[in-house]
Formats: sequence, C-alpha cells, structure tokens
Amino acid sequence: MFLVKPFLLSAMLFVVFTSNSFAALPAYANGQAIPSLAPMIEKTRPAVVNIATRGSIDIQNHPLLNDPLFRRFFKGFENLPQRKEVKSLGSGVIIDADAGYIVTNHHVIDGADEIAVTLHDGQQLEAKIVGSDPEADVAILKVEHKKLTSIPFADSSKIRVGDFAVAIGNPFGLGQTVTSGIISALGRTGLGIEGYEDFIQTDASINPGNSGGALVNLNGELVGINTAILASGGTGNVGIGFAIPINMVRELTNQLIEYGEVRRGMLGVIMQNLTPELARAFGLDMHQGVVISQVVEDSAASKAGLKAGDVVSDINGVPVKSASAMRNMVGLMRVGAKMEIIVLRNGDKKKLTAYIEDEVEQSIAGEKLNPKLAGAVIESHDEAGNTFLVVAEVSRGSAAWNARLRKGDLILSVNRAPVKSLDDIKKMVKPGDEQILFNVQRGQTALFILIQ
Repeated sequence: MFLVKPFLLSAMLFVVFTSNSFAALPAYANGQAIPSLAPMIEKTRPAVVNIATRGSIDIQNHPLLNDPLFRRFFKGFENLPQRKEVKSLGSGVIIDADAGYIVTNHHVIDGADEIAVTLHDGQQLEAKIVGSDPEADVAILKVEHKKLTSIPFADSSKIRVGDFAVAIGNPFGLGQTVTSGIISALGRTGLGIEGYEDFIQTDASINPGNSGGALVNLNGELVGINTAILASGGTGNVGIGFAIPINMVRELTNQLIEYGEVRRGMLGVIMQNLTPELARAFGLDMHQGVVISQVVEDSAASKAGLKAGDVVSDINGVPVKSASAMRNMVGLMRVGAKMEIIVLRNGDKKKLTAYIEDEVEQSIAGEKLNPKLAGAVIESHDEAGNTFLVVAEVSRGSAAWNARLRKGDLILSVNRAPVKSLDDIKKMVKPGDEQILFNVQRGQTALFILIQ
C-alpha cells in the first residue's frame, strides 16, 4: 500500500437531503419525488476546470559520455537530447471569477512551461502561475476571461465524518466527471504526502487527473481540494482519498496571491505528542496535547517564555491535539502573527504570548549562487553552537557534479576565505564569477576544487 497522486471519489446508492440544500430539488417519476444531485451540480460544474500542462526536464547523461576516450570512439552519442518533454493533466477550481484566479495542486503545474485551462463550455485559455507552495501542494493560476463562474467556500472546520461529499474533476483526461461519497475521517496527518498535512479523508473514487479538483458539500460549497489517494499496486481506487481542507487552502492562497509564495514563520521549538505514558509521568489527566522537548535559543518561543517540559493544550483558543497539528497551525501563520499559547507547567496553567518570527534559511540551491554550482544543494548545520556548511545533494551529471563536488563535502573555505554560514558563502560567490576555489573536507581528507 502506498500513496499516489492524483485522484477522485466513489458512488453511493442512497442519500438524504436537507431542506436547504440545492440537491433537495427533486425530479418526479410515477408521481414520486426522486432525490437528485443534478441541481447543485449544474450550479457548481462551471467553476471546475481541466488543466493540461507541457514542460521539459533535464536528462542526466551517463558518466561515460563525459569520458573523452568514449566520446572519441563513439561519436554522435554526445549529441543525444539533453531534455525530455513531459505532459500532465489535472483539475482546478475557479475561486475568484473577477480576478480570474484558479486554485490547483502544485504537483499539477510543477515544471510546466505552458498551461492550458479548459472551461466547462470547452473554451481553452492560457494560464499563468501566480504562486505555488510545494510544501502544502497548492498553486494559484490566473486566466483572462470576462465570464467566469467561481465557487463559494464552505467552513471546513464544521464538516463532520459522515457528511456527504461530491467530487468534480478530470480523471484520465476524459473530461469533467462527477462522483459522490462521504467524509470518512478528518485531520489525517503523518502520511508523508506533503510537508504540511491536515487532510480530509473520503471514500470517493479517485483517479489520475482529479488532482486539484473540487470536493464540495450538498450546498455546492467548496470543502477541499482533492490531492491524493491510498492505492495498492499504484493504481485503482480502494475508497481512501484525501483532500486539503479549504480553510487551509484559503490561508495559503491569500499569501500566494500577495507574495507569489508562502512566507512561513518559525516558533522555535522541537515537540512531540503527549502519550499516555508521558501524561502519567507529568501527572496530567490529559489524552491529547503536545510536549515541548526543546526550545531554540533566542527564538520566538524562547522570548515568549516557553520551556522544555511545557505541555501545550491550546493555541489561539483551538485545542492542540498533536505535534503535526501544532506544526500546521504555526506553518499557516504569517511572520509577526500573534499566538496565545496555553501550557501546563508543573501542574499550573499558564498563558503565554508569542510572535511568529522569520524562518531561518537552512539551505540554498547552488544555481542561486552561481550557474557553475547548478545541481548542488548547500545546507547550514549547527552542532553544539558551531555552524558549518555541507553539500547536501549533488545531481549526477549536473554542473556541480562535473565540477567534482560530492554529497557530504564539508566546505571549509571559498576563494581562500573561511565560510561557516550561508551568509558567508553568499558574500564570497557571485553569479558572474568565472571561477570559484573551494576547499572541502571529504571523509578523512581535504582537497581544493577549482570550479571554472
């Protein structure tokens, strides 16, 4: 069993409709009312679009192609294509008809050079990326069109397990398709799909092409954005699908539209779930909460007075059930946002106030420093108060790889100047530098690498 992207939703044989629902408008057969989703769907479908993308990716050459002897005897191989064209299909939801904003998944448009959006009536529009957040798998597109239909938002904090749900999307590129199911579970985390997870689980029948599509309630309000499924063998539906709650999407889209990215702040704690064993050890009659195991020095948490051993029960009036839930809360807050934190310390309840601070940059892509370092990722590490730089990744066949940088190299100096932080290396390496001299430690040896 493993997770794949994207997906859709299943069928149900019997539904009960509330009197204030669009779906309550019945059709008649033999003088009897027949419940139907059609009236609600007719209002909602125009807000869901199909997305087709075209892009290209680098093809990593075999190391032999860099060998002069091989190239001498096997001429022609050096002219093999260096890039491969890729295409993808997905779905999206119009959330602002006037501005032309469409929300979809990041993985639907990731790496796209061209994005085509097809409306419900068949019109095809060119779309541009406004902003994207790979950590939460959310992206915002913009199209120019005078007659768009948007979809209203529900309050996803009020949905319940057992509520009916309807999915609208573009499975397998067939065109717009509608399926139905129920909400199977809430607050699913720890699945390893995204960096920030708080999924709605549904028994909807989900298939490739539905990523970025709409999960709506019976009033035709947007509940979530379909994102992934749990499937055996990598394909097919087993009745377990996941959607990003619309409340979470709303917070992210506001920042994506304003900044083009999500500017997450940092609280500065290491935390863990409050287990029954820890609750007994702390003398607490609690079943849910978060234990602060470490507080980063000079962080927002430290300034607020948080201490190791504190048990967090509420943030801004919302109960904190798990460490992943607390991480989501912090991750959705902007820099400077105020947090009212209720903690239990030595049996006493305390109210602390923290202000989210800028997240400290921990890594940088080599191409942002200089094109000759493309393919490398350089990370900053801190151990026992000592900071140092490490080459965390090097893509085989990349410029950095060909320059002989390797994963795990400890960077001692650049152009004979010691470097210990990302700020140091940014000062020493400029995009226009013709050559860069690295001194690295590799295992038990040290060597100079001239990159030119």
